[in-house]
Amino acid sequence: MSYQNLRVEEHDRIVHLTIDRPKALNALNAQTLHELNQFFGTDYRDRTNIHGVILTGSGDRAFVAGADIKEFMEVARDGNGQAMAHRGQEVFARIENFHRPVVALVNGFALGGGCELAMACHLRIATENASFGQPEVNLGIIPGYGGTQRLNQYIGKGKATELILTGNRIDAEEAHRLGLVNYVLPRKEAAQKAIDLLTLIGTKGPVAVQQSIRAINAYYSNPAGYGTEAEAFGATTRTSDFEEGASAFVEKRIPNFKGE
Repeated sequence: MSYQNLRVEEHDRIVHLTIDRPKALNALNAQTLHELNQFFGTDYRDRTNIHGVILTGSGDRAFVAGADIKEFMEVARDGNGQAMAHRGQEVFARIENFHRPVVALVNGFALGGGCELAMACHLRIATENASFGQPEVNLGIIPGYGGTQRLNQYIGKGKATELILTGNRIDAEEAHRLGLVNYVLPRKEAAQKAIDLLTLIGTKGPVAVQQSIRAINAYYSNPAGYGTEAEAFGATTRTSDFEEGASAFVEKRIPNFKGE
């Protein structure tokens, strides 16, 4: 498949996958999700001759700065919020269950869907300018691509609840302290660390690596939780608060929520 929003390069059995929408800070839109699904679900699904994938964003400002809000507003107005959440969860589950390790090289903002995408990867390496957050409440909605589930897994219920309810961001060092990322390094060192990790893993038994991923994921598998998230996400997209929050974001003003 030819990709519009992804760049794919392969060196020494490591696939470098870059989300390439720098003018939009690599925001996730429907086309990008479709291409991620195509890459992990079809094009590279049976590629056993690779050590793994390094997933990053183009430019030096953002890994993925969130969802494409204008496109998202159109989907929500059609009443398709719950289906949209299920679709995003499905794509990210393909990444989480990919047969080779996927390392998120987080090189800037990882917010909303970007934080959720990073958490769907098996390992996370952050550059020093990276920041993480689930700011959806600022739009009057909740994380819908697995954020309410995976953030709990990585940093615990208490801190995850705080970050989701406040919409606050954390920097790379705090993310490392909490266990959300594995390493924080300068940009060039971060990229090399991702290569070194996948090269090392590539010397191990391929079947053992694949089955380790499967077994680790099984411990955290809770389909009911993801279903509840999608239902709750869909419910929030049907509110006046979401219309106000998303409009305020686009118009760069403070939202006036009314709880309806």
